[in-house]
Amino acid sequence: MPQSVPSFAELLDGARESALHLEMRDAYAVAGETEALARWRSTGEVDTDPESSYWRPWVELVRRTVARGVVVRRARIVSEPVSDYIRYEHAGTTVNLAAGEQVRWLPRRRASDIALPGNDFWLIDGRLIRWNHFTGAGASAPGEISEDPAAARLCASAFDAVWARAVPHDEYKIC
Repeated sequence: MPQSVPSFAELLDGARESALHLEMRDAYAVAGETEALARWRSTGEVDTDPESSYWRPWVELVRRTVARGVVVRRARIVSEPVSDYIRYEHAGTTVNLAAGEQVRWLPRRRASDIALPGNDFWLIDGRLIRWNHFTGAGASAPGEISEDPAAARLCASAFDAVWARAVPHDEYKIC
């Protein structure tokens, strides 16, 4: 029987030590970003106001998570030259940092020998995985929860290897 998938707020509110997020796609078509992405494509402007209605819920969640001593890290594996979507994402990452996330970028060519899971994920406290599934076009598909110890070890190992090679956001230059 499949487990119900908790919201991101429930996952992060339940974290005690760490929340690790690995992103491996070069483009996402998440419904909540459609307008902001279209605006960026037409004007080059991206919302970097942590208090905006778009960002506020995420910023508040991450801030309260970090305030409890939980380390929140996000690593992104990207192809180079980067896609337009990654350019957009990179421009808005200052908000993730302002909220308290640590963010790094790894060029895909430097990840060839890392054993990676087949899907993006959140790993909470080294034991609870929230698999993020997407359609072929990049739209969000229903997520999945797992507490399988072998899968958690794979996620932790993959994240640690990516993190060790990745470039901190402030040093990563888009090419």
